[in-house]
Amino acid sequence: MNRAQLTFAAAVLSLVPAALPAGDRFEGRDLDNGARLYAQTCAVCHGADLEGQADWRSPGPGGVLPAPPHDETGHTWHHDTQLLLDYTQMGGQAALAARGVTGVTSGMPAFGEVLSTEDILDVLAFIRSTWPAEAQQVQAQRTHGVAIE
Repeated sequence: MNRAQLTFAAAVLSLVPAALPAGDRFEGRDLDNGARLYAQTCAVCHGADLEGQADWRSPGPGGVLPAPPHDETGHTWHHDTQLLLDYTQMGGQAALAARGVTGVTSGMPAFGEVLSTEDILDVLAFIRSTWPAEAQQVQAQRTHGVAIE
């Protein structure tokens, strides 16, 4: 390739990151449905205001970690969308085991037989919608591998 072709290729590739987030699985989700389902199925453990359980970083009896907050004070936004989806569908223990993570006991039950994938994505999109823009951007970047403008 000559210099002009390399410059053109670099210019085209610079557009790719902006196009990748269009495949964001949270885009166009039903946030009202997500909020309703969160209140019905998640709030009992994770709190009505996404605040989580007390001392969520310290294992309780049996080594099980309490439910973490899903607001910006927790770590949900640190994870990519597929992990959040797997964790919710399969339950924490199965999702961790599928990734080879051992030595952690999760109390997160599986909701894959209770909620559809679409409903779970609505819940996750609702949760993400409550985070500050920076946390949303970090989560999207972990999902897509690119910064979201």
